[in-house]
Amino acid sequence: LSPIMVDKIFEVVQTIHAQGTTMLLVEQNASRALALADRGYVLDSGEVSMTGPAQDLLSDPKVRAAYLGE
Repeated sequence: LSPIMVDKIFEVVQTIHAQGTTMLLVEQNASRALALADRGYVLDSGEVSMTGPAQDLLSDPKVRAAYLGE
């Protein structure tokens, strides 16, 4: 998708989240998805390798190195 469409989709996801609707979001942009999420799951080769509050995962050095390009 174009960057403009990605921004629009995330705006809609944010609106749905703000309304309190539960949703499952599978997204390759991990930092942006975790910034919106309450909870996150990290998959490695199809297996859940980490789970927890999204902000904890977003600040975890292992997640940042492996999935956020840091």
